[in-house]
Amino acid sequence: MTALGAAHVRAYIPNRVDEGYGLNVGAIDMLYDEGHRLIITVDCGIRALDEIAHARRRGIDVIVTDHHSLGPELPDAYAVINCKRPGYDEPMLAGVGVAFKVIDALRRAELSNGGSERAEMFDLTQLLDLVAIGTVADLMPLNHLENRSLVRQGLDVLRSARRPGIQALLDVSGISPESVTTSSIAFGIGPRINAAGRLSDAIDAYRLLSSSTANEAAPLADLLQRLNTERQEKTRSAQDLIRSEIGDSFNGSLIFAGHRNLESGIVGLVAGRMVEEYFLPAIILEFGEEESRASCRSIPEFDITAALDQCADLLVRHGGHALAAGFTVRNANIPMLRERLSGLAHEALHGKTVEPTLEIDAKIKVHNITDGLVEELAQLEPTGNGNRQPVFAMDRAHIVDARTVGKEDKHLKLRIARAGMGPLDAIGFGLGPILEDLDRFADIAFTLEFNTYRDRRSVQLRLEDVKPC
Repeated sequence: MTALGAAHVRAYIPNRVDEGYGLNVGAIDMLYDEGHRLIITVDCGIRALDEIAHARRRGIDVIVTDHHSLGPELPDAYAVINCKRPGYDEPMLAGVGVAFKVIDALRRAELSNGGSERAEMFDLTQLLDLVAIGTVADLMPLNHLENRSLVRQGLDVLRSARRPGIQALLDVSGISPESVTTSSIAFGIGPRINAAGRLSDAIDAYRLLSSSTANEAAPLADLLQRLNTERQEKTRSAQDLIRSEIGDSFNGSLIFAGHRNLESGIVGLVAGRMVEEYFLPAIILEFGEEESRASCRSIPEFDITAALDQCADLLVRHGGHALAAGFTVRNANIPMLRERLSGLAHEALHGKTVEPTLEIDAKIKVHNITDGLVEELAQLEPTGNGNRQPVFAMDRAHIVDARTVGKEDKHLKLRIARAGMGPLDAIGFGLGPILEDLDRFADIAFTLEFNTYRDRRSVQLRLEDVKPC
């Protein structure tokens, strides 16, 4: 907005702990007192009917840019821009993708009205690194044409590391710019950016990404690195806490659990881990004095936001997607909400075989795994949700070394014999417990990637499953 000529732009990101997600009356009043008369939302607002009505009463115009599922009624805003509204043929854009399209439209409008030097000189491609990060980190499907195009171009911009904040993030992540892939975003860049909002203040991530010098960016990247490490530790502890709440005898269709000691910034991560562990919809609550907030994650067989829509009379607010959502509920309504959601999940899943499956694309011999093959597979980028990496299987892989790595020996590290070419490294995240059953041979399923660290590149197998022979 500043680059297009807006004179007074103020970024405001609500604090998760104090304000929750999205628009809230307190923030609107504060922005009004500061003299702001236009609010443009990013990735939120589509269900904020009351908050936007409050803003209008105070004389503030609101432009909503969002990609979340539409509610029964649209907010009475100056404009409501959402890719899921009827008439737009790419409903699966990320929130950052919608924001990018708005900026593109503003630039085009400026040029069609006679233009300005700023609009003519403004290079939209300079924003595509941020679009790629947001699209991949928000798990948007990469088999949709517009997402694929935006992310592919964004990866090229990321590899140039033009932005000092991106270069600083890559440095603390141990990722060289030229090796950036969607996996680098999903497991390296994205979690560090998100850690700021989860445990501290998301504005620190904004400051990093908008920093103009390396000296300004470096300490902010270090901060995000420390917060990400703390986030990992707190997530592990919270998982253990929720497992104890669920108990060993759980046999329902929906996980519904919570605790007062959970931090709002990690409840979504814990919900995601529970889905991975049980392959059932999971709702994790952070209990408050009178109201509680929850993060929901689901499986393809159960649309969690549609289920919440059927419970709207019990909720203060809610919103999200088919596989991820959030809500606020009065504590007095929690028992009835749990009963109703459990019933909806049972109705949707009863009689179905609901379990994770791993589809194998091809079997492969160890001598066929080369740098050249991995380079050819890179042509399939961007890979991710909706366009997964090819999964290979190898029978009776010869294991020459096996050990666990990481905190609590959670991950499995193997070396696979490859005659005449040197052994291959393999890493299996979360597969550490398999070690005690391993001997010299195992059937393995994996994807292929380059492991690049400090300018050293080597082929690595990312293990998806291991079956001892």
